[in-house]
Amino acid sequence: MGMQGDFYQLLKEQGYTLGSPAQVGTGQELTTATTILAFKYRDGVLVAGDRRATAGNMVMYDRTDKVLEIDRHSVMAIAGVPATAYEMVRVLEHSFKYYRRTQLQELSFEGKLRAVSKLLKENVAAALAGTGAVAPIFAGYDAEQDAAKIYFYDILGAEFEGVEYAVSGSGSPTIRGILHYVNTWGEQPLAGLSEEQATVQALRLLTSAAEFDSATGGVNREASLYPVVKLITQAGVQTVPDEQLKPLFESQVIRHV
Repeated sequence: MGMQGDFYQLLKEQGYTLGSPAQVGTGQELTTATTILAFKYRDGVLVAGDRRATAGNMVMYDRTDKVLEIDRHSVMAIAGVPATAYEMVRVLEHSFKYYRRTQLQELSFEGKLRAVSKLLKENVAAALAGTGAVAPIFAGYDAEQDAAKIYFYDILGAEFEGVEYAVSGSGSPTIRGILHYVNTWGEQPLAGLSEEQATVQALRLLTSAAEFDSATGGVNREASLYPVVKLITQAGVQTVPDEQLKPLFESQVIRHV
C-alpha cells in the first residue's frame, strides 16, 4: 500500500498501537472464538463460522458473529481472541475506505492481503504473550484475476493460500479431515458444488465439529440459532439468511430415524 493511502500508518503516527501485551490474572481464561471454515464452490467462496465463544470450559456467548464483512468484496473470519480480531477488522474496514477515498480507486487484492498480514505482525507481542492471538481466514474476490480466493494466517502473520479450502479454530481438525475426504473422494469436488449444496456442506461440517469439540456451537434449533454463512462472488458478499438455513438444516442435515 502506498504511504499516501495507508490509514494504519496514519493511526500509528497519531500514537495508536494494536495488540499491546497485557497481564492476565492467574487462572483467568481469555475468551476465544471458534470455529471457522472457507471453501471454493461453483460461484465463488463460502465462508462460515459457528456462533460460540468460550473461556476455558465456560460458554461465554452463543451469538458471536465470526464472519465479518470488511468491504463489498472481502470478509475476515476470526478464530482467537474476539476483542483483538474485532479491532483488526475495524482498522481494515477503515483502511480500505481511506484508500478508496484518497486514491480514488479500490485497493488491490494483493494490497488487502498485505494489510491483513501487517496487522497480524503488529500483534505478535500480544499473541506470544497469550493475550491477543488471532488466526483468521481472509477471503475475497480478486477483480484483476476474476477469481474468488482464500487465505489463512498463523498468529504471527504468516500468509498461506487455501487453494481449495481453509479452516481455523478448535473444531478445525474434524472439519479439515472431512473436507479432504469429500474433496478427494466425494461425488464431486467442492469447486463443483452449487450454492445450495455448498451451504448444506457448511452446515454438516459445523454440526460434525460440534459433535467432537465442545467449543463449537453447532445449531440450536430451539433458539433458532444457525451458523453465519456468507458467500463471496463477483457480485460481492452475500449473507445466507436463517430462513434459508433452517429448511436446509431440517431436510439435509438432521438424521430422520
